[in-house]
Amino acid sequence: MKLPHSFAHRSRMQRSAALAACLALASAGAHAANAAELATAQAAVDQMPPSATLRKIAENGAIVLGTRESSVPFSYTVKQQPVGYSYDIALKVVDEVKKRLSMPNLAVKNVQVTSANRISYVVNNQVDLECGSTAHVAERDPLVAFSNSFFQYGIRMAVKKKSGIRDYADLANKTVATTAGTSDERMLRQMSIDKNLNLRIISARDHAEAFAALKSDRAVAFVMDDPLLYGKIAQEGAARGEYVVTGVSLANEAYGCMMRKGDPVFKRIVDDVIANMQRSGEATKLYDTWFMRPIPPDGMNLQFPMSAEMKALFANPNDRTVD
Repeated sequence: MKLPHSFAHRSRMQRSAALAACLALASAGAHAANAAELATAQAAVDQMPPSATLRKIAENGAIVLGTRESSVPFSYTVKQQPVGYSYDIALKVVDEVKKRLSMPNLAVKNVQVTSANRISYVVNNQVDLECGSTAHVAERDPLVAFSNSFFQYGIRMAVKKKSGIRDYADLANKTVATTAGTSDERMLRQMSIDKNLNLRIISARDHAEAFAALKSDRAVAFVMDDPLLYGKIAQEGAARGEYVVTGVSLANEAYGCMMRKGDPVFKRIVDDVIANMQRSGEATKLYDTWFMRPIPPDGMNLQFPMSAEMKALFANPNDRTVD
């Protein structure tokens, strides 16, 4: 729901009416906030520095999270429920919002987004927070706000071992897959021009579709963030040995949670949650859970050790781009 520009100037009577109108939404879940909790949350927001996001959450009795379908192991769906490293971080933010608003029964609503539409969903108030596998690159700063980074990585490619492809020069005049709406797609197209590779590029709807192009030999490589490549290969089970991640990294990037611009109060909450997790060692344990141990649905293990860059990030949390 997009808040009217005049929202901040509503009377208490108008705010109460808005709260009553949201009761149907809040009562939909088994543990939804009741009228008293909504009123308490509204009062809490009234005492805080202005935050359109927190006010929206307090009025609706719900926080809306943007999730992904197949960004293993960051945010993906198992039995129609979102799980993953990034999703767990989003839930930690939810816990903090519950405390700030005194809303222990705050509802969590998940909205599935794609690489192509995730930014517009944030901008248009369709989701309050997106913690998935979204790179914080400078070109996105005019559109959305990014939290402290929670993952650093390189952009490489997955190929079949038998293909003999080891670096980007080997892709000349061949078909390559990537995911539409990603910074990887932009860099891949630019590299094809700069190095005169004449690539035929498949821009897939999501990572699963892009990897399927490689698997079926419709593409000789899948270019993407290296942890996502390891995630897709791990899903192949016994056949994972047929694939390799290779190539000099096209760039180094970092993932952050996305939220709407112009709300420093909400951003500070998200930043502090991530920084506290990283400094306390909680984020390291979470990394171990999702990257070094068996994960759902089939107990696959990415076996992706933490890099020196990640350790440095955890020691010095920040929201800077690395591109």
